[in-house]
Amino acid sequence: MFIILFFLKKVRLPSRQEWKYILGGAILNVTGHHLFLGIGLKVTSAVNGGLILGMGPLLTALMAILFLGKRLTFVRTIGFIFGGIGVSLTVMAGSAGFSGMSIGDFYVFLSILSQAISFIIISKAAKTLDPRLLTGYMLIFGSILMFFIGLWKEPSGLTSLGSASIGVWSVFFASAIFATAVGHMLYNYAIGKAGPAEASIFLNLNTFLSIMFAAIFLGEHITSSHLLGLIFIVSGVIFGSGALEELILRNKMKRNAV
Repeated sequence: MFIILFFLKKVRLPSRQEWKYILGGAILNVTGHHLFLGIGLKVTSAVNGGLILGMGPLLTALMAILFLGKRLTFVRTIGFIFGGIGVSLTVMAGSAGFSGMSIGDFYVFLSILSQAISFIIISKAAKTLDPRLLTGYMLIFGSILMFFIGLWKEPSGLTSLGSASIGVWSVFFASAIFATAVGHMLYNYAIGKAGPAEASIFLNLNTFLSIMFAAIFLGEHITSSHLLGLIFIVSGVIFGSGALEELILRNKMKRNAV
């Protein structure tokens, strides 16, 4: 990522205040998010994980209300209710319902909650620091911390990598370079160009694609509760994130201008 930023002439040393935001964002957005996600996906299904991750924009909106003084409107309240129903339906998709709620579901929820809280820190840092450069610094420090946690959690991890197949290494580098580095950079840049409202709507594709690919590549069973949960979560994001209100306001301003 820093190679790309170097050619874009975006690399610079952060200020002391910016370093605080970088470290806070690295701990929550990189280390906390990926640690809880990795642990959670080992003991839950990809379908459940993808659906719960779809709550990200909704939780981010809730954090903005709690910590940034954003206004809680009737439309957003409806969105939070829809999101809660969606996650409940996802959890109940298991044969045992709430009584059989997987600890993996809880870890995935902690993962997206950690990321949502980090967006509050990132929004403050982005006022003076380019979001792409901010992402690069966060990935470096967050991954260093993750590396030492990995040595603690899986002492034989480095040894097993040495004997991994070409397929495993291909997935490893594809995930690191395209999904993580380039993906994060493009998304943060797109938010600055398109705006958070439009971006939050496109984030719903993550949830839909998670379900589709879990069925195609992992052979996981998709139930009617999963699909109903998807509908409620997507509706909750559109209402609760403020995307619907902002789009309506922009259209009204355009009509008035004409």
